[in-house]
Amino acid sequence: MLSTVNRTKALAVLPTVRRGGPVATGLRDGLSRSGVPADTTHADVLRIIADPRSPTYVTVYAGGRRRYSYWRPLDSATGTGGCYAALPTAACDELHAAGRITLGEPVVDPNRTTYRVRTAARAQSVARPQPVAYPRPEPVRPARERARERARVA
Repeated sequence: MLSTVNRTKALAVLPTVRRGGPVATGLRDGLSRSGVPADTTHADVLRIIADPRSPTYVTVYAGGRRRYSYWRPLDSATGTGGCYAALPTAACDELHAAGRITLGEPVVDPNRTTYRVRTAARAQSVARPQPVAYPRPEPVRPARERARERARVA
């Protein structure tokens, strides 16, 4: 173990470690800096927000800048994830203005306020009619019981 501590070169090159050369941002591949496709639609953003494995937050900084981010779960097949990734602010703001997403309780720091983002519960467009309460008919008694009752009364 002591021999690995003083080595100047890494034993394994991890995908998150940057080595010298130019940093590939992925913008040429149609990806934003966060790894979310640049042409992300509102449906994609709603799918990410609705996923319980990826909690989504919006951070509002003191200057008024907002940043929507979510936790990207670790993908064992590709080895990517396990980090926070940003969502397109314009798309999220449009969804919030349309009432499709809601903000939770604020967590206030001196420089920023953070809210949990969730999908809004959809209101039913057509109200269900209330069931009509019909009077219950009396249970039908067997003929023998009815005959005995008549015999007692008479």
